[in-house]
Amino acid sequence: MATFILVGGLFGLLLLGMPVAFSLLLSSLALILYEGKLPLLIVAQRLANALDSFPLLAIPLFILAAEIMNNSGATERIFRLANTILGRIRGGLGHVNIAASMLFSGMSGSAVADAAGLGAIEIRAMKKAGYDNGFAAAVTAASSTIGPIIPPSVPIVLFGVISGAPIGDLFLAGFVPGILMGLAMMAYIAVIAKRRNFPRDEAFAGLPAIFSAFIEAFPSLLLPVIILGGIWGGIMSPTEAAAAAVLYSLFLGIVVHRTMRIRDFIESIRLGARSTATIMLIVASANIYGWLVSTQQIPQAVQGMLMTVTSDPTWLLIIIAIVLLIMGMFMELIAILAIAVPVFLPVAVAAGVDVIHFGIVTVLTLMIGLLTPPFGLNLFIVQQVSGAPYSAILKETWPFIAILILLLIPVIVFPSISLFLVEVFSS
Repeated sequence: MATFILVGGLFGLLLLGMPVAFSLLLSSLALILYEGKLPLLIVAQRLANALDSFPLLAIPLFILAAEIMNNSGATERIFRLANTILGRIRGGLGHVNIAASMLFSGMSGSAVADAAGLGAIEIRAMKKAGYDNGFAAAVTAASSTIGPIIPPSVPIVLFGVISGAPIGDLFLAGFVPGILMGLAMMAYIAVIAKRRNFPRDEAFAGLPAIFSAFIEAFPSLLLPVIILGGIWGGIMSPTEAAAAAVLYSLFLGIVVHRTMRIRDFIESIRLGARSTATIMLIVASANIYGWLVSTQQIPQAVQGMLMTVTSDPTWLLIIIAIVLLIMGMFMELIAILAIAVPVFLPVAVAAGVDVIHFGIVTVLTLMIGLLTPPFGLNLFIVQQVSGAPYSAILKETWPFIAILILLLIPVIVFPSISLFLVEVFSS
């Protein structure tokens, strides 16, 4: 009965349309009241203790840095650099969209920040060049999923906090899969561009123009070097690197580019605070829920059930990925991480799966969830930005979903894809 209250209560409230954080909190409260063994004071203590984490502080700082970069003109410079290099290729702006997201991912770590900030620039440029509105929006939604894979990454930071895995190693493990995501999407765009005869910039920008765009974007491109170099060089923790990212992005906006005004900074804080509040409320509520899940020995029950199906680590990861894909269709990414990781991680580790590999597989799987209906947060964001009909965006998004699923399979089967750089840097 207790498990039914906890699990059934959560999904029942979600189906009624209640926000994820309150669904987690109320189902937890229902179990505590039903059993009557624990004082309600423990709810307040758990909510507070969940957020009393130094590594967790990196999340609001990375979000704020991304908002400052969006409001300081750095995203336009990154887009311009990618366009001068790739614009002449047929369907060039589609490739530019992917390349710009790969560059911006080293600064934001957030798919939402990419889709809402850089995405607005990309969609506007593609529409102006004659691309179909639905295709432009779909490319933008798909390319923004690269952000949380190539470091830094807000979901990876959260996974590290929940699992206890070293965040620096998780960042390293995301590089190769993130680059493969970008290359796979660009290969698809190249095929579609030829089939649909997409436009291209006939005038070659020339080396001087490319050099000029590179110099203009160079200060912004230094940000991931500062973040990742500081972490892997042992100079800064991920949280300290996130704080350095905020300071450097402010320096770019105020001193270097001179585009950041007081109202822009206030708007960055407002948007960053709103995103942070949503994430932290889910994390705090999920802490109580996850604790009750462990007291009910649900992870052990799940482990026993899955082990009866298979003990092979590869097949176990495939099964977990399928479950996460289904969850991604109905729930928000941060909530899934907070709920699913405490349940599935012990199962995967018991089967011999490396925790770093599991983290990358989990985050990559949940990126697909950002594109899948009915929830598909990225689809709703690009719909607001582009004004394209949801059905038109979804029609153009299915091939990208298929590409990411096909990429997920070798990442699961061959752990070295994600662990290669970790092993190189640790040797």
